[in-house]
Amino acid sequence: MMQLSHYPAALGEALAEGIAQAAQRANEIDSQLMAVQHQINRFEGNADRVAAFEMDLKNDAQRKARRFEVLLVNQEYQKAIDTQIRLTVDKANAIAHLEYLRNQFSVAKLEARLA
Repeated sequence: MMQLSHYPAALGEALAEGIAQAAQRANEIDSQLMAVQHQINRFEGNADRVAAFEMDLKNDAQRKARRFEVLLVNQEYQKAIDTQIRLTVDKANAIAHLEYLRNQFSVAKLEARLA
């Protein structure tokens, strides 16, 4: 089995560094996603609380409708949802890039083995 040290140094180091950076970027985005999800959960919990304590609401359907209204007018909630969507796309792209770099490294290993 070949060791990483047998590969051209520049190629191995560049790919390894690129893979590490891509993995770190995916993890950072995941952390941001968790923070936004926490914020969304707080907004939704607040909307549930508002709907639960309005005495003129007679049933679950009315409470759900009121909850929806509360969230609809909350600009911060809407911004958080937009951020969540953007970060989800960013994370998917970051993971795709990471896999691309890993595949490049696999190809480089195969080429080095054949050389």
